[in-house]
Amino acid sequence: MLPKDDAMLLSFVNMKLRDGYDSLDALCDDLEEDRAEVEARLSAAGYIYDGAQNSFKRRE
Repeated sequence: MLPKDDAMLLSFVNMKLRDGYDSLDALCDDLEEDRAEVEARLSAAGYIYDGAQNSFKRRE
């Protein structure tokens, strides 16, 4: 279950990506979460997934 708070979600997802997953797809598959929903929540909070760095970054 993912955190409800967007700031906590950002921290949680980036930590998981850094420590144990090589892609957002792998993380979402393992946690049985919808990638589009994760990206939509974080996009609404001003973040976008950077596949090259495998983390969410502040949208420029």
